[in-house]
Amino acid sequence: MTTLAHTLGDSRTMLRRNLRHAMRYPALTVTVVGVPVIFLLLFVYVFGGTLGDGLGDVAGGRGAYANYVTPGILMVAIAGTAQATAISVAMDMTEGIVARFRTMSIARSAVLTGHVVGAVLQTMCGLVVVGAVALLVGFRPTTGPAGWLAAAGMLTLVAFAITWLSVALGMVTKTVESASNLPMPLVLLPFLGSGFVPTDSMPAGLSWFAEHQPFTPIIETLRGLLFGAASGGSAVRAVGWCLVIALVGYLWARRLYDRDPSR
Repeated sequence: MTTLAHTLGDSRTMLRRNLRHAMRYPALTVTVVGVPVIFLLLFVYVFGGTLGDGLGDVAGGRGAYANYVTPGILMVAIAGTAQATAISVAMDMTEGIVARFRTMSIARSAVLTGHVVGAVLQTMCGLVVVGAVALLVGFRPTTGPAGWLAAAGMLTLVAFAITWLSVALGMVTKTVESASNLPMPLVLLPFLGSGFVPTDSMPAGLSWFAEHQPFTPIIETLRGLLFGAASGGSAVRAVGWCLVIALVGYLWARRLYDRDPSR
């Protein structure tokens, strides 16, 4: 068996392990999907009438706000799943299973790959649920099949990047409790961007931060893809941010995994 085949086989084994773990302990997955759904219902039905009228949309109201807020809610869902991934990785690190894997004839990259691929698959399944609820409450994209495929690709790229970062965050912590807290800023960033209100409605300093943080170009790109509007330079910035985050997360996670386990 070649080295590549051996690595792929080990990665599939680790992927099955992580997916079975998620199915046997579904409470965390249900929670990270349920929170964005609650946010969606809250913002559309409680605040949507007022906020939708303030968007300048001809139709206005809850329908307009459902269209506006759904990309931001999808980012909250991805960030929430990152928290679950960090917890899962921290559990492996603190319970000693990773130390056991190091003593076995397993490709070193397979352990991390299994976590990443499994988390991305869980994230995409969660996004399908959130998207279905959004359609029920008035989300009405106007794009065609190509736009849907591009939006799905963008969401997959974001999930991949955030997952690598969350794997590193789960490995750098000493306890599972710390791992549950470190990814929290990722959940807050969509609120401090264009996810829920236009950035030009914010105070000057906050508006500048909202315009230049990673989630804003990603959210604007999704809006452009889902509603057939030109996204301008936001698509380039969105892809750039995802590649940078993925690279930083990957290098950080590999360094943490390869370090002396006695430290």
